Amino acid sequence: MEIKIDEVKKEDEVKKSKTVKKNINNNNNNMGFVLVITILLSFVCGAIGAYLIVSNYTLEQVVKTITTSELVESSISTSVDKVYGATVIVVAYKDGKEISTGTGFVYKKDDKNAYIMTNNHVIDKADSVEVEFNDKSERIDAKILGGEAYSDIAVLTIDAEESPLVVETGKSDEIKLGDTIFTVGSPMGITYKGTVTKGILSGKERMVEVSLSGNSTDYYMNVLQLDAAVNPGNSGGPLCDVSGKVIGIISLKIVQDEVEGMGFAIPIEDALKYADAIETGGEIVRPYIGISMLDLSDEYYLWQNRITIPEGVDEGVAVLEVVKNSPADKAGFKKGDIIVKLGDEDISGLADFRYHLYKHEVGDKLEVTFYRNGSKKTTTITLAKNEEKY
Repeated sequence: MEIKIDEVKKEDEVKKSKTVKKNINNNNNNMGFVLVITILLSFVCGAIGAYLIVSNYTLEQVVKTITTSELVESSISTSVDKVYGATVIVVAYKDGKEISTGTGFVYKKDDKNAYIMTNNHVIDKADSVEVEFNDKSERIDAKILGGEAYSDIAVLTIDAEESPLVVETGKSDEIKLGDTIFTVGSPMGITYKGTVTKGILSGKERMVEVSLSGNSTDYYMNVLQLDAAVNPGNSGGPLCDVSGKVIGIISLKIVQDEVEGMGFAIPIEDALKYADAIETGGEIVRPYIGISMLDLSDEYYLWQNRITIPEGVDEGVAVLEVVKNSPADKAGFKKGDIIVKLGDEDISGLADFRYHLYKHEVGDKLEVTFYRNGSKKTTTITLAKNEEKY
């Protein structure tokens, strides 16, 4: 029998085609089977997960957890409600004329008084003060209990019946960088009373220079840094965590053309310590040693007073004058001594000297390291009550 080559090729092609189709059909069947199994497994796993959740938590708890998570991301209105009605605008007067406005908040109450915390610079030089709550429209006369420049804390009191709400205080050391924060205040005065701004905690334990005289750095403050908008009038307002607890008091803002969005607050632990001292004594007692000083960078005044800086000494303060019978006088300090250390802390300048000195209490004994005529010496000084400015 004669078989043509073309016919053989056609038969082979037909066989191959049938084989390919069969393989495709088999693969399709396998993929369909895998898909069905996957869907069934997903359903079973979901059912098991739902069972575990329901068995450990009530439906109310599950819904509450989801709702709380969403609220934290989208709204802080519930937290704002906790402090809004306890926050006031503070209006300070001198001889009947308004001299400044700021913010304050009720942090404490007893049977007779509600205590309002604000910044000292808000009420400094005022002879009378009025406050107005965010949720009310009438002004209330407030009594100035006291204040102090270096801490920038002041305390006012009003009748306890005037304030139904008191803020809840938290702990500034428990909040982390990047955590949500907000503040309530009165930027630019009464027109924007009760303004809420939100942001994040941008920094902790920032050492910020503070000028009390307006001409030089007089002091350092240890503060929290935030990026929430704060403006003149926010001073004295509460800085709150996302739950509405007060963790700080707005104190100052860097105001420079090249700086934007940097606000600062005094940690609430420090603020409450100062407020307590003001409540009990009307003032904050600072330790005193009885010297006037110059920064080592004040070369002209050092030359004018014939004070020589030892070679290799770049930081510290120069003793310009020693008050008679003061702790420094009793410890033997003299004009021209260069103080470089208080206790274990190196001193970079006048503001740094005050910052480290004010960590101590009246009556403490403090070791002081200094240079005299090029020789390094140490002595111990007993700190007294600061009844004079130096």
